[in-house]
Amino acid sequence: MKPVRVRFAPSPTGYLHIGGLRTALYDYLFARNQGGRMILRIEDTDRNRLVEDATPKLIRALETMDIRIDEGPAVGGEFGPYVQSERLDIYHEQADRLLEAGHAYHCFCSSETLTQMREDQQAKGEFVKYDRRCLKLSAPDIKSKLESGVPHVLRLKMPDDHRFVFDDLIRGRVEMDSSQSDDQVILKSDGFPTYHLAAVVDDHFMQISHVIRGEEWLSSTPKHIWLYNCLGWDAPEWVHLPLILNKDRSKLSKRMNDVSVESYLEKGYLKEALINFIALLGWHGADDRELYSLDELCREFSLDRVSKSGAVFDLTKLDWMNGMYIRSLPPETILERVKSYFLAQGIDLQNDSRTCRMISVARERVTLLPEIVDYCRMFYHKLPLSESDQDTLGSDNSQKVLNYLQSILEHNYPQTDEEVDHIVKATGEDLQIKGKQLYLPIRLALIRQPHGPDIAGIFMILGQDEIMERLREAIQ
Repeated sequence: MKPVRVRFAPSPTGYLHIGGLRTALYDYLFARNQGGRMILRIEDTDRNRLVEDATPKLIRALETMDIRIDEGPAVGGEFGPYVQSERLDIYHEQADRLLEAGHAYHCFCSSETLTQMREDQQAKGEFVKYDRRCLKLSAPDIKSKLESGVPHVLRLKMPDDHRFVFDDLIRGRVEMDSSQSDDQVILKSDGFPTYHLAAVVDDHFMQISHVIRGEEWLSSTPKHIWLYNCLGWDAPEWVHLPLILNKDRSKLSKRMNDVSVESYLEKGYLKEALINFIALLGWHGADDRELYSLDELCREFSLDRVSKSGAVFDLTKLDWMNGMYIRSLPPETILERVKSYFLAQGIDLQNDSRTCRMISVARERVTLLPEIVDYCRMFYHKLPLSESDQDTLGSDNSQKVLNYLQSILEHNYPQTDEEVDHIVKATGEDLQIKGKQLYLPIRLALIRQPHGPDIAGIFMILGQDEIMERLREAIQ
């Protein structure tokens, strides 16, 4: 059995999107589970769609999500280079082999000719494909055109009346007729290979054992299998992942809610929650659990638990999962992740017990990291009071409670939760006031709203100076 070697091969055309993250994650989980290696290969042969700095952004996104690459542009490896534009000689050598063996041919058709060809076929209700008119050119005609510098491409000659049968580790036995396959361009007029040639050549020379990719590539598999046959190579195992769908079962669109991974992180989703959620978009564990750490996913993952049917991207479930992780990760971890959101509001968090207490209180009530900032505004700002709350705070009952509490605190300020609870309870007993009549004035005075954390928590977060100042203001 060949050692497991998988590859994630994105095009540097923008940010890492959800679909790409799932492919990379499944590559990573399968490699780790099988003791194999994960390769990052940059497929930059479509020169018109390149985005500057996209490659480092892709690499940075994978690192942020804790997906560690074993071989690739940033880490090297014995099968490099790992950027396709640096491998052109390899592709040209294999293209020449295909041409010499009669498996490929020159095509000189202009874009206008090809457009007219497609329109004619559509008008006749025929399957739209290249009609092989350049295959009929004589050797002297081809030589003359080449010497004259006529722009051309190289096409793969697909077999006639052939039925492709192959096994997919998710879909089982798959059969496709060659009549539904076009003579695909494998080398463009600019000298760069298309995906089909480059992917097959690279997968062979990089010794890829399993090609894990999206379902949309299933229809291209016969072309790739034929390339392997023509070049005399063994094909890898095929693994085509189910589509990611919107809630209405339509395909997830990059133009709609398939935003970049970076965007989800900026919105306040935790990488742990994203990894967990993305892993379950098509895969399930043996015990149907919902929450997995990355290490647990590496141990549990197997391709036989990947579904054939499409996986719904349910944002409500992601929100739930993110909230679970915000509450379960160590408070110190959440503190580090949330600092940038506080800084954006001009607040420089101090890593002390009071701040940790604040974060611990806030995270029980939020879904996204920025919501922690919103929740904590009561501790950093004196929020405006509604008219009814102002009336409540100014009532005789409220002023009696606050004056009494202030007099106790001036002589005996509490240092623990238990001491706070004792003083508040004593205030109620001495004044013979209890329930809402006791607690509401204190909350309004300290956090300017009727609901929030327990009063002991408020004391520990605000500290003595702020507590006494807010009480004085409420009494005045």
